[in-house]
Amino acid sequence: VYNEAQLSARAKWTRLRNAIYVTYPYAKRAGAVMNDVNTHLLHIIDKEDRRAYIKSREKELRKDFTEPLTNLSVYQGKVLMKLIKRETGNNCYEIIKEYKGGLTARLYQTVAFFFGSDLKQPYEKDGNDKEMETIVKEVARMFGDKS
Repeated sequence: VYNEAQLSARAKWTRLRNAIYVTYPYAKRAGAVMNDVNTHLLHIIDKEDRRAYIKSREKELRKDFTEPLTNLSVYQGKVLMKLIKRETGNNCYEIIKEYKGGLTARLYQTVAFFFGSDLKQPYEKDGNDKEMETIVKEVARMFGDKS
């Protein structure tokens, strides 16, 4: 027999695990795409060519991910942002600022704020996100990753 606190903790853990299960593939893909984009950008010096390349990749990503990502809950979106930070080493604000500019990043940060979120949230695998890291490793094994 469980008490109310145990049931609440179990419900929170289950919600987090489900959110990670849904968002983990997107975070892995984001990490792979960013590595690929950064590799290509190393060889593109002209500012206009860089902008054109980023725009073409963005168009491709929008086509593939707009619908599934808009179907995420706000909570799943927060988890996804943490997982992207885990996969890339950069928070979503830094990523947007690097590829789209500071003004766009600030605009997106404002929108995130109104949804009770933060594009600059950290990922602390040995701190506040220890439980998340444990679940990520479990889910990664299910997907055949060695994360």
